[in-house]
Amino acid sequence: MNDNALAAAIAAGDSVRGTTSPNPSVGAAIVSGDEIAGVGATQPPGGPHAEVMALRQAGERARGATAVVTLEPCNHTGRTGPCSRALIDAGINRLLYLNSDPFPQAAGGADYLRERGVEVEFLNQRVEALEPWLAATRLGRPHVTLKFAQTLDGFTAAEDGTSKWITGSEARRHVHEDRQLRDAIIVGTGTALADNPSLTARDADGNLLARQPRGVVIGRREVNASHLVQYPDIDTALDALWEDGARDVLVEGGAGLAASFLREDKVDAVRAYVAPMLLGSGLSTIGGGLATTLAEAQRFSLVNHRQVGEDIVINLTRKV
Repeated sequence: MNDNALAAAIAAGDSVRGTTSPNPSVGAAIVSGDEIAGVGATQPPGGPHAEVMALRQAGERARGATAVVTLEPCNHTGRTGPCSRALIDAGINRLLYLNSDPFPQAAGGADYLRERGVEVEFLNQRVEALEPWLAATRLGRPHVTLKFAQTLDGFTAAEDGTSKWITGSEARRHVHEDRQLRDAIIVGTGTALADNPSLTARDADGNLLARQPRGVVIGRREVNASHLVQYPDIDTALDALWEDGARDVLVEGGAGLAASFLREDKVDAVRAYVAPMLLGSGLSTIGGGLATTLAEAQRFSLVNHRQVGEDIVINLTRKV
């Protein structure tokens, strides 16, 4: 296997995250001999998939070559033709894919290629850009990440309500970089009424980034924010977002909405920004009433963590 091609395919998928929903952000690379002949990523809905983009770049060099794809090639005709057939038509003789396709209507591309004499190998490797889409497809609703910033002792604001700024400027920039990768940002009516948040993705100078998520507020209180779409409850919001093509959403606050998502078992991942700060008392990150014993606590598995400025970003996934 060409490790450079694997890295190129993953990077290609990363580069289009936030632009492809309801389709997955897939990357592909075509290897001819020891050289990468083509690299491609899935285009916005209605556009070519990653394999087709990589094949176009490779041209005639695709014949007899190896295709490295982050997701099993689709095997159905939707807005575009099946990628499995495109690989056959191009003369690919070997396929390496990192994740199986859980979407029943599209799965089967690996078998289709294998039955036609292509050497197929499943690498079974986690790809961060695909994780939300894979989970959403299995769940039949958008994948939900709960995001918050807190002190070391678990407070999101001081007792007087002040919360600017718990984390440093580097962490806040990181939040905006992450926002542009999501399909929607969700807050509760309390946050909307108190802060009137824009829920946009901006650069360090305050300019809007190229990719912008939908702004969503959940709750029954009237909110005077025309830039936000409002839904009365969590299920209505997730159903509507799913139908509108959203697969990866971020819940940003407040504590009551976070607790509601957790109580309804609708949190699939957590992104926690932890500042090197102690308050001793203050406003809790999560509203109360989740658990009274350790046995009732909701548990998550550590995916990774990294330092951003003086803060730590911790990524967790639902423990199964």
